Amino acid sequence: AGLGGAAAASSPCEKACNPRMGNLAHGRALRTETSCGRHAAEPFCSYSEDEQRRCRRPRCGRCSGAQAGLAHPPAAMADSPFRLPRTWWQAAQDARRETIRLDLEAAFYFTHLIMVFKSPRPAAMVLERSQDFGETWKPYKYFAANCSATFGLEDDVRQRGAICTSRYSSPFPCTGGEVIFRALSPPYAAENPYSAEAQALLRITNLRVRLLERQGCPCLPTSAAPQPPPSLHYAIYDFIVKGSCFCNGHADHCVPVAGFKPVKAPGVFHVVHGKCMCKHNTAGSHCQHCAPLYNDQPWQAADGKTGAPRECQSCKCNGHADTCHFDMDAWLASGNRSGGVCDNCQHNTEGQHCQRCKLGFYRDLRKPFSAPDACKPCSCHPVGSAVLPLGPRPFCDPSTGDCPCKPGVAGPRCDHCLPGYWGFGAYGCRPCDCARSCDPHTGDCHSSSSDVTWHNEAPPFQAVLNESEPTWGWEDEQGFSALRHSGKCECKEQVLGNPKVFCGMKYTYVIKTKILSAHDKGSHAEVSVKIKKVLKSTKLKILRGKRTLYPESWTNRGCTCPILNPGLEYLVAGHEDVRTGRLIVNMKSFVHQWKSALGRKVLEILKRDCN
Repeated sequence: AGLGGAAAASSPCEKACNPRMGNLAHGRALRTETSCGRHAAEPFCSYSEDEQRRCRRPRCGRCSGAQAGLAHPPAAMADSPFRLPRTWWQAAQDARRETIRLDLEAAFYFTHLIMVFKSPRPAAMVLERSQDFGETWKPYKYFAANCSATFGLEDDVRQRGAICTSRYSSPFPCTGGEVIFRALSPPYAAENPYSAEAQALLRITNLRVRLLERQGCPCLPTSAAPQPPPSLHYAIYDFIVKGSCFCNGHADHCVPVAGFKPVKAPGVFHVVHGKCMCKHNTAGSHCQHCAPLYNDQPWQAADGKTGAPRECQSCKCNGHADTCHFDMDAWLASGNRSGGVCDNCQHNTEGQHCQRCKLGFYRDLRKPFSAPDACKPCSCHPVGSAVLPLGPRPFCDPSTGDCPCKPGVAGPRCDHCLPGYWGFGAYGCRPCDCARSCDPHTGDCHSSSSDVTWHNEAPPFQAVLNESEPTWGWEDEQGFSALRHSGKCECKEQVLGNPKVFCGMKYTYVIKTKILSAHDKGSHAEVSVKIKKVLKSTKLKILRGKRTLYPESWTNRGCTCPILNPGLEYLVAGHEDVRTGRLIVNMKSFVHQWKSALGRKVLEILKRDCN
């Protein structure tokens, strides 16, 4: 759930973000071991029950893979459940066990699975995932009417967090029964969805469901006449694998993986693709490492709990390198501040940050150090310059360009004798044999010395480093939480506008309530609340204190509308179900986070306009 919230909160992906979620089965081939009528036409019958669980008249037909109207292939599970709700896959009659498998072209984030059965749900099945393209498999969940007898495991109905559940293995309803699995169920729901622990649960390359035991419809016969034995088979309307592209919180958009061609399916227009368009200076198909010039700090996944993007930081290469790499020794030596080492320094520079000129070059102080010609080649005189042990060629002072001169030689280039010296040559210059100066070429003594102009040295060289990037800040209320953001669908909420429209909804209760917790009961959902104020009630007696709201089961449409987040206070206006004594919440309800001004406005509308 936190993945969808991160994607919606900040469209430019300035904070932790995630691509749009969708059905991973769309555009991909579901594989099964059998399909009815693959080799020859097969007769079959489907059974259902009424509210007293008495058998209705069976519906019988023929299945033939050779006739489009009578075929029930695996692809029918992955078409649009809204545009084509009555298409289904059906296994062969003799298939006691079956496997449904989804193979993905890359690693994806998987959040939950919804299966809607046409036949009775299996008495036993296993949901498994692979993270290495089918080499190894791990179980997500075991499903059985009796976990201990079937698998030797505890039941999560009795032991919270157990890997087996009996919630979805009842044969009732005999058609339309659902199996639901959430990869980040409590106690993991509050995790940062990009942490290593969450990745171990969410990241998949393959998903498969092994159907292990069929069961018929045990409805009550309507007459004493002997009933024909029910035909046993597996049949599934919808196989919805909710998930998103896996980008470590560093992208909000993905494109197709190279070579991937989506499988066309009726009513399917949106395919979840697997290659991230990375932000935050990251790179890779899953934004799993830093971009070439942004390795100054260790790569990190974004923080989906706080919203921190944890961007990769640029290396300080002074414009003289295209790539850099992270070096742990440099990182530790800097006190965990900078570990980037520039690769292949250009423009005659060298050093960890390309911060100095190479030997044989000097800094031109008239230009910024980031300029491509900031390092000029030394122009030392080949005769007057001294060759030091570091190399065969003379080099100059990297900050001034001054050359090391042989004895008695002067000048920035070492191209003439010092005053008082003469005979410029391979061994330098010799001292004048005079009381004063002498001719620099002949050594003849001068009667008076001439004025001497000394070379002024340039200021010492200083490394020029880029300023550090500004740190990213965010407000506390803009942080992200896997509990606070649904992302399963976009909810169209009722808006408080015209009072006549509000009154026209004829709400039978209006309350201020705090959401305590939500519970999936398999066939329906229950939300535990604490009612703090009753603005209106009609036939049911509503008191302040703990109560249960009954939202329409999100599994009917694959979403959680209207959204009720645990820990928050809401104004809820809805309808009472007098027959069951329940307070119902559905898409017609008015649900908004509580504000005093909103409460006063609604109370005024109830008194002034709704009477």
